[in-house]
Amino acid sequence: MLNLKSLNPQQRKAIEYDEGPALIIAGAGSGKTRVLTYKVAYLVEQGYEPDSILALTFTRKAALEMKERTKKLIGSKADQIWMGTFHSVFSRFLRSEAAHINYEPNFSIYDTEDSHSLVSNVLESLKLSPDNYNPGSIRHRISYLKNHMISPEKFKKNYISTFPEQKVFEVYVEYQKRLRENNSMDFDDLLLKPIELFSNNPKILTKYRKKFSYILVDEFQDTNKAQYELLKLMSSKDGKITAVGDDAQSIYSWRGADITNILNFEKDFSKCKVFRLEQNYRSTKSILAVADCVIKNNKDQIQKTLWTDNPQGEAVTLIKCSDEKDEAYQISRVIKNEITTNKRQLKDFAILYRTNSQSRALEDVFRREKIAYAIIGGLEFYKRKEIKDLVAYLKVINNNIDEESLLRIMNFPQRGIGVTTIQRMIVFARKHEITLFETMSRVFEVIDIKERIQKNVKNFKVLLDKYMILKDELSVGEMTRALVDELGIISLFKDEKSVEGRQKIENVQELLSSIMQFSNQNPKAALGDYLQEVSLMTDTDSNNAERNFVSLQTVHSAKGLEYPVVFLSGCEEDIFPLSNKFSTDATVQEERRLFYVALTRAMEKAYLSHARSRYRFGEVAYQNRSRFIDEISPDLCCELNGGLGKKANRKSKKEIYYEYFENMDYVDFNQENIDLKVGVRVMHDKFGLGKVIHVVGAGEAQRVTVSFEGNNVKQLMIKYAKLKVLS
Repeated sequence: MLNLKSLNPQQRKAIEYDEGPALIIAGAGSGKTRVLTYKVAYLVEQGYEPDSILALTFTRKAALEMKERTKKLIGSKADQIWMGTFHSVFSRFLRSEAAHINYEPNFSIYDTEDSHSLVSNVLESLKLSPDNYNPGSIRHRISYLKNHMISPEKFKKNYISTFPEQKVFEVYVEYQKRLRENNSMDFDDLLLKPIELFSNNPKILTKYRKKFSYILVDEFQDTNKAQYELLKLMSSKDGKITAVGDDAQSIYSWRGADITNILNFEKDFSKCKVFRLEQNYRSTKSILAVADCVIKNNKDQIQKTLWTDNPQGEAVTLIKCSDEKDEAYQISRVIKNEITTNKRQLKDFAILYRTNSQSRALEDVFRREKIAYAIIGGLEFYKRKEIKDLVAYLKVINNNIDEESLLRIMNFPQRGIGVTTIQRMIVFARKHEITLFETMSRVFEVIDIKERIQKNVKNFKVLLDKYMILKDELSVGEMTRALVDELGIISLFKDEKSVEGRQKIENVQELLSSIMQFSNQNPKAALGDYLQEVSLMTDTDSNNAERNFVSLQTVHSAKGLEYPVVFLSGCEEDIFPLSNKFSTDATVQEERRLFYVALTRAMEKAYLSHARSRYRFGEVAYQNRSRFIDEISPDLCCELNGGLGKKANRKSKKEIYYEYFENMDYVDFNQENIDLKVGVRVMHDKFGLGKVIHVVGAGEAQRVTVSFEGNNVKQLMIKYAKLKVLS
């Protein structure tokens, strides 16, 4: 029998309610995950079949945590529950029903970088210059349109009013066409295609409606229009659905999240019952009081008042700083003092900031002060080039019409298949209406490709064919290890004889280890099963709890985490909030919610720092402190004036430039490990800071033209110049 005695009254009421739709407003630190897991366990205990329960989350890590906790309550029955992210669950539906949407079940899933590459290729084929049509901006625009369920046809009919928008439409149409031809979907398609599937096939929709007797949704405030539409399709208005979220933590509008979903849930689902979880188990009374002072200024919200039985705790501390360097030094001093005085560990601290660029000064100072730190949410493991290259091989072996993945590996490792050869093969493929993979079999028919290169293409095709057979004979781990050995990737990186090369080897070996672990845990799993999992994985799914370092991260990446001590840096106007006098009220309200999220990551202590001046966009900017600080009642904060008691000593722009570049990590220019290109920043002992504007020659005869400060242009021999190059 499930024991609910450890739950507070509101948690228990939310768990036991089973008469219709329910909305659980779960304030920060109110035990949301616990309520969800107990709710699932309670439903099973009440007679619901485990495989009739669908629990949707936003991260794989959250899904795994929920499943583990549920297992502790109901044992192995938890393995039968459909529990996962929106993208992972609905991609499983799509693979089962692929024929109904004109796809093959082994379709590839494109991440952001793959989509960016496809947009670039589309721009090239449409003869649109990337200088005029930025691939990243267009990819983002297409994603925005998809998140708002605006198809190319709808976009053309209702939204095109300018020439650039007409070109975006043309790219959008061709982008979708290429995805289909490649038997591939991007992340947005994993939500749009199920809507298409259910809308065009009522019997299939009825099948899934009957299959799932109860639906639960975590982090409901983060749902976008497509996700909400899916939920409404799969659940009747008086059906059994529970949405759990907090409107005060809705901070992802820039990627499509729509706060009106949670605000309108009561209207959209008749007979909805609302439960408010307002007891906070994470933070002190002082921290909650400050957070409440700020968030209550938002007009669009569901009213709630967080409270806690935790101690009063220390007042939130304001740190006034002269500039960003002083801010970093003051934070480092507080950390050292906390470690000495209160016996804390480095992993007890998190420094949160609004934009990634703010980490630079912190990193500089932490290196000098010998404080171990890690940037959380930096370049993700699965987005590193060597990892994406190897995964691209697996994608092609699994789905040989995935053209983007094939283009990525065509000449990696180098096999003498250049850009011109690839372009000629693509033209041949388009002309004969065949895939690029099929073209490789007919490469001898392609005009103007030399016989030597034709053989290279043929050998590459033979290699891929071999592993397409082996994928059904070996485990995923065994096949991948054999592929890496045959490609000679480890030897290739060893030959680089550099720190970067060693790091690449470690990354490849880490990937191999993870694949072997997957194979051991899932002995019957096919290659497609592994790709399904890895395509939807991010670094937020990994666990750094055992490593001892200070965490540096944006507020967005800290969502869902907690730390004993939190520093919120850069609390200044135009930084936090990242808005100005022309910003909409909705924008400012989201910035305020983001500030609230940052504060409620803190368990015991919170520090808010702001600088009088900050080096931004190449010049000194004098800052006003954030309006959010002004919204806090003065009696709830104490001030630390470590930096303003002395003159800020703001340097001239030239001095700042020199100091900045002198403190960067440099490497002496070496022909073997640095590729000196036009646009690279360099430092010369005599001429100072400069920018490379021309490079000629090679090896010891290579010369470079550099424009130094004051338009002082010099031609230098690389061999003798002793340039320092930004690494």
